[in-house]
Amino acid sequence: MNAAADTPVKSVLITGSSTGIGHACAVSLHDRGIRVFAGVRRPEDGERLIAETSAALIPVMLDVTDAAAIAAAADQIADVTAGNGLDGLVNNAGITIAFPLEFVPLDALRKQMEVNFIGPVAVTQAMLPMIRQARGRIVNVSSVSGLVAAPYIGAYAASKYALEAMTDSLRVELRNFKIPVSLVEPADIATPIWQKSRETADAIRDELASEAGDDEPADTAAEEVQELYAQDIAAMRDAVRKSEANALPVSRVVKAVEHALLARRPKTRYPVGSKAWAVKLALRFLPDRLRDRIVANSLGMK
Repeated sequence: MNAAADTPVKSVLITGSSTGIGHACAVSLHDRGIRVFAGVRRPEDGERLIAETSAALIPVMLDVTDAAAIAAAADQIADVTAGNGLDGLVNNAGITIAFPLEFVPLDALRKQMEVNFIGPVAVTQAMLPMIRQARGRIVNVSSVSGLVAAPYIGAYAASKYALEAMTDSLRVELRNFKIPVSLVEPADIATPIWQKSRETADAIRDELASEAGDDEPADTAAEEVQELYAQDIAAMRDAVRKSEANALPVSRVVKAVEHALLARRPKTRYPVGSKAWAVKLALRFLPDRLRDRIVANSLGMK
């Protein structure tokens, strides 16, 4: 069934609309004639989105870790929709922290969970009265990492596993309100998240170096990471480069999000890409040691 032929969503909030998946979804839904509330963290990102689309797109200043910003966004949306409610929420905002778990600073781990898991819960709580009013829909953007956790992205995978669990619970809790809740589970997608992940890893490395004691060389901690995990890190970097080079276009995710929002019968899950399907259909159900060996081998790790 063609989603465009179904009853359209009138108003949709998309978090993390500055770049990547959120940006692409905001532009595409706007072009379908849907009123898009695009969650951004900087005014200039909102201005850029309007320049790319039209003044009909409404930027919303929204940091999903800031309770006051979430409340203000809910008030803004309620004013604009004038009692008609919110037809769709796309929880897309996210970050990736890639680093050996032994050395991940706990503050960085907390931030990973705050942005990728607690943030979506907080935004959903704030928007649910309006979603219930419109009998709208919720779409949570997860990842293949929410199905199988690869090494060195354990923090990120944990946040996506949590998002998957939250979505499964929420879907049942909202069944009597006829509010569909869907998960989009992309594999490797061509977005700026690759570069952002590298920058985050470099920042953690620099933080470890700066926190070295006065009696140690400034880069002792970073050198310890390299010494202990050098072979795996080199293999992981090579695997990431290959994945980035072969990443799917973001339009594949946009198509899944739009079906979840617009189709008469949305799916509960949307694996995007052959890698996501392979993980979903096979890798999750293998014995753990065989699964670990396959994951390590696929990344070029001995």
